[in-house]
Amino acid sequence: MNQASWQDEFAGVMMRSYPMPLRQFVRGEGVHVWDADGNEYLDFLAGIAVNALGHAHPVFVEAVSRQAATLAHVSNYFSTPPQLELAQRLRRLAAAADGRVYFGNSGAEAIEAAIKLARRTGRTEIIALQNAFHGRTMGSLSLTGKPVLRDPFEPLLPGVRHIPATADALETAIGPQTAAVVLEPIQGEAGVIDLPDGFLERARELTTAHGALLILDEIQTGAGRTGEWFAFQHTGVVPDAIAVAKGIGGGFPIGALVTFASASDLLAAGHHGSTFGGNALATATANAVLAEIERAGLVRNAAGRGEQLRAALRELPHVTEVRGRGLLLGVGLDAPIAHAVNARALELGLIVNAANDTTIRLAPPLIIGDDEVSVFAERFAQTLSTIPSEAPA
Repeated sequence: MNQASWQDEFAGVMMRSYPMPLRQFVRGEGVHVWDADGNEYLDFLAGIAVNALGHAHPVFVEAVSRQAATLAHVSNYFSTPPQLELAQRLRRLAAAADGRVYFGNSGAEAIEAAIKLARRTGRTEIIALQNAFHGRTMGSLSLTGKPVLRDPFEPLLPGVRHIPATADALETAIGPQTAAVVLEPIQGEAGVIDLPDGFLERARELTTAHGALLILDEIQTGAGRTGEWFAFQHTGVVPDAIAVAKGIGGGFPIGALVTFASASDLLAAGHHGSTFGGNALATATANAVLAEIERAGLVRNAAGRGEQLRAALRELPHVTEVRGRGLLLGVGLDAPIAHAVNARALELGLIVNAANDTTIRLAPPLIIGDDEVSVFAERFAQTLSTIPSEAPA
């Protein structure tokens, strides 16, 4: 099927909530994908920080195949060994020894569980950040600080306040009415924006002082992507809960809310649930993915390859700064040319993402090595060299 044919079909059958896809891919292996015409692409987006092991990794394939042939789903009236194994694994990796785990099917569902957790404090106000992205369900959208996404669906959940990421704003906003402060350690959809130095630590101090929860959205930053298992581990902060998804399943849909001891008893039987959440197929796959990340030293690899990429990027035309940590990087550009860069990179066989008009987001599989870094640097340099500063966005 040629590009015009599948695009016509897509336009006719798919809900118009997504723009026209840029390509139709038919196969992937490692850090590469191929379209129907046989064109190869180096994937430096990994399904938006999802495919931690790349495409068709033998560990992923074997885990899905083995579990699908044994037991896929039994509902939450029953438990399975992979479910308990994954709960224990997440507690260990997050250093939440006395915590508890709720399983859903996506990051948005993990945030929905976090909102209910916050409501169980008996308070109703939640503080989130401007430009934050927490999902598109009505609850998670309520926490999302992007008016362009929120406005078509107002009124949303009441009691949510969006503030700038400054200590002064947080100190002014938080009080005895605050149930929780919900933060991304790095604002991925906003363009890979780092929190100001000391902001997370101050948020912990203030939430503790006011009896509020500190809930971290680690959906994009978790599973080793930033060079630690979770981004909060770069600091001395211990949150009350973290929402995780994306990379923990390596391409299989799964999300989770992991609580720490301080918040582990807020949700009781009947307070929340999911038909598919924590099923044997999803949890067995996530166990295999996380075990392979650990076995292969991919958390350390993310830290090292991130530094290699930073060094290569700083030498390129149009690049003004590199934000983020590990293998979640935002490349700041000197003009609103990111969408032109994104399109040209695709023509040259490189998948990146224009997070906004002036930022290219990079989130490659954690398995990249010297060869992939070298090819990326070559193709991205070629891409930027062909883009004039006045290129249309």
